[in-house]
Amino acid sequence: MSRDVMNMLDIAGQLADLKDVDYKNTLAVAVLIELLIAKGLFTRQEFAQKAQELESASLAEIFIKRRSEMRSPR
Repeated sequence: MSRDVMNMLDIAGQLADLKDVDYKNTLAVAVLIELLIAKGLFTRQEFAQKAQELESASLAEIFIKRRSEMRSPR
């Protein structure tokens, strides 16, 4: 087998591994969310609202908000 074919097979294998890891991570997050909702720590609507807020915010805005929340007493 040529080196190029072997490299392509290696890359394909790595992609398959990443897909598996991504699936397992997504499943773990989904399970955690479901458990937190079941325990009444937040509602599905609160989760959806926060997700929408974070999705529309830039990464810099998220960091700035977290820093200011950590500095201010509750």
